[in-house]
Amino acid sequence: MPAADHAALMRAALQQAELAERHGDVPVGAVVAGPDGTVIGVGRNRREELHDPTAHAEVIALREAGRVLGSWRLTACTLVVTLEPCTMCAGAAVLARVDRVVYGAADPKAGAAGSLWDVVRDRRLNHRPEVIAGVLATECSDLLLAFFARDRDG
Repeated sequence: MPAADHAALMRAALQQAELAERHGDVPVGAVVAGPDGTVIGVGRNRREELHDPTAHAEVIALREAGRVLGSWRLTACTLVVTLEPCTMCAGAAVLARVDRVVYGAADPKAGAAGSLWDVVRDRRLNHRPEVIAGVLATECSDLLLAFFARDRDG
């Protein structure tokens, strides 16, 4: 998948992140692209809205993609997310068998795709997706930084 496609998919994930923020949640968004590059799953953080600690953008997008494909195996798919996945979401990507994980902003405090941990590339696991980091990183970071600055001020 060309880098231009990653940027276009990240823009779709950023739209989901903005929607999460409008609904009072941390602005993280995700999309899953199918083998042909079309979006087959979208997700945004919905923890506050659903009172569900597992309602992360990635999990929601992976679930939707599984329903669309009629399978939990998302081989040849790409997970694109605005923030580096946490351990739960990195584990979900591995278990879903996605081919690649593309993320925007690194998360040095909780990232599990290379920052704090590297769950997705752990050699002990039976599946290791490719990781592409830093796609539209500034846009992704700026959205999160602005959210947390407002949250501290409010």
